[in-house]
Amino acid sequence: MASERTRMEGLGIKQRLQETLKSIYFPFVAIVVSLLIGSVVILATSTTSPLTAYGHMLKGAFGNLAAFDATLIKAIPLIFTALSFSLARRSGIINLGAEGQFMMGALAATAVGVATPNLPAIIHLPATLLAGFLGGALVGLLTGVLKVRFGASELIITIMLNYIAKELISFFVNGPLMDSASSSYPQSAPMEPSARLYKFIPGMNVHTGLIIALVFIFLYYFFLWKTTAGFDMRVVGFNPSAGEYAGMNIGRSTIFALFLAGGLAGLGGCIEIIAVQGRLMMTSFIVPYGFTGIAVALLGNLNPLGVLFSGILFGGLSAGALRMEVMTRNVSSSVAVVIQALIILFIAGRQMFAIKKRYRSRSSSGTSAGKTVTDEAKDDDAPLAPATAEEGV
Repeated sequence: MASERTRMEGLGIKQRLQETLKSIYFPFVAIVVSLLIGSVVILATSTTSPLTAYGHMLKGAFGNLAAFDATLIKAIPLIFTALSFSLARRSGIINLGAEGQFMMGALAATAVGVATPNLPAIIHLPATLLAGFLGGALVGLLTGVLKVRFGASELIITIMLNYIAKELISFFVNGPLMDSASSSYPQSAPMEPSARLYKFIPGMNVHTGLIIALVFIFLYYFFLWKTTAGFDMRVVGFNPSAGEYAGMNIGRSTIFALFLAGGLAGLGGCIEIIAVQGRLMMTSFIVPYGFTGIAVALLGNLNPLGVLFSGILFGGLSAGALRMEVMTRNVSSSVAVVIQALIILFIAGRQMFAIKKRYRSRSSSGTSAGKTVTDEAKDDDAPLAPATAEEGV
């Protein structure tokens, strides 16, 4: 009996390993093909060899300690927006509003960090971080309420709220939060030192936001795989009808998922302001952290460790592209944007086929899907387990 149990456990481990390798295979192929197409773009737009250009990009991303330092700094906000998209998607929701939630988190953090001076850091910093989380979470909450109460599409709502968030940033940096010492440029006053995050590794500029990001990667895993609320969200994400059949509150799960997803993106915006930029400016959001976070999440298969590594990869693309442009002089850093877009295209295309397969399967399963989906969610207990074809994106 013991040997039979050992054999079954061995089969389970082997199956997990096979699924993990399969989950790594396609993202790897997507990256390689994207780089090859990027090579064609380089050849068509410059006189530089793609190998030379990519060599400079690699050195700019991982070539030395300073390069890796820059990569980590650029990866931190992407990790938060990727976690935002991943949590919502695991719950069956497509959150395209991480960009606006990121902005609102930055705005709320700036308001607390600038308007409340003379506070001790032990109070001021946590209050600023909480404000950043709530700034994004309230935007997510609004999306959830509109979706559940009025049946509005989260896709349309989140895209519209992105534009509203941008206009609110413009209003505040040109009005209530504008730095009186620099009235010719739309920006806020500098953040109070007690509300800032600082570097923590000697010889590197990476800040303590990296530690916060790692903590939230763990919390993302722990919440979704080790708590009842997270389990309910994943079941609803597998199949809302099955979740309802099992007695789960679909509306409450949806609202809570969007609240948390918005908070994660908002916290990313807060950390970017209080750790890197030091003040809120209209130029604070030139990099589309929210939309790039979608690519990071999809490349990482919505998994915690996958998000971490793909976040570092995309941070490396951004950091390395700057060196590539400077050293080659005729290869634009926009090549990195092209590569990122191609990765999104390949990953999203694969997921579209997976979703189609999922719905075909469920259409023939009838009401018995309730037990099937619930059992499937129980089995999905590993942080490295891929988002399966049945889960879709």
